[in-house]
Amino acid sequence: MAQYEKLTGKAEQVNEDLLAARTDLDKKRAQLSKATADLKDAKAAMAQAATAEEAFRGKVDVLTSASFQGARFNKVSALLTGSSADDFLERAAALGVLASDNEEALSKLTGAVNMAADAQAKAAAAQKSAKDATTAAKQLLAKVTKSRNALDAQIEKVETAYNNLSGSDQASLAGDVDNSVYLGPPGAGGTAAEVAMQQRGKTYIYGAEGPNEFDCSGLTMFAYRAAGIELPHSSRVQFTMGKSVSEGEFQAGDLLFYGTSADTIHHVAMYIGDGMLVHASTSGVPVKTDDAPYGAGSDYLGAKRIAG
Repeated sequence: MAQYEKLTGKAEQVNEDLLAARTDLDKKRAQLSKATADLKDAKAAMAQAATAEEAFRGKVDVLTSASFQGARFNKVSALLTGSSADDFLERAAALGVLASDNEEALSKLTGAVNMAADAQAKAAAAQKSAKDATTAAKQLLAKVTKSRNALDAQIEKVETAYNNLSGSDQASLAGDVDNSVYLGPPGAGGTAAEVAMQQRGKTYIYGAEGPNEFDCSGLTMFAYRAAGIELPHSSRVQFTMGKSVSEGEFQAGDLLFYGTSADTIHHVAMYIGDGMLVHASTSGVPVKTDDAPYGAGSDYLGAKRIAG
């Protein structure tokens, strides 16, 4: 039994390594998807800015050429070449329009050039982000694969050790199932606690998230999903969510975490009220209730309130 408990403890750590790596991989894939979309948008903006720049540059060239070939924006020239005062005023007005048009075109050209430079900078940043996300995703995928292989090997050891237990040891390990009626209090936390309690007696399987088999974070994720709140399938990542709750202030639905530090968290349980918790504890033990918080482990680390 001691050997079995030692092996399951190791398996829980390896399982959590795998789940945390998978969660990180999902985040990196989402970052890669966003970076790819940003790069596409930036390239489209570059093309649009280049077209605008070309159009305004051509207009500036035409207006500049007209100004030098005509009156060179010189109203004195209009006066000297005019045959009357009215003729001068007409020429001067035309030159004013020409100068105004050229100023507007120059302003638009400047805007287009700046837009093109900004789009180019965004495209370069998006390209780097996509490259970095791709590299990170590949590294995490390798980590996931390594963790998966390690977990498979550990599970095989656990199953062998379990089969070596006597029937009475297996029954003692499973313990009694609490079949009492439980109604959660109002609110998302109460709903999650009620759903978690409905899973009592179901089998513990590493990496399972319901509806018939669970691991620890799979159970809490399943329960909160029923309450309309999405949690990641990782007790370590769940620990980064919600607000901290002191022992003695627990409410139904609060999550209780176990490990020597945030980086070594290997288990999560859910408080249900009256000094009790429910959890998917380990292989060979069905989902069940126990005393809170130490009934789920002597290395209780802290609690988080996800809702309310």
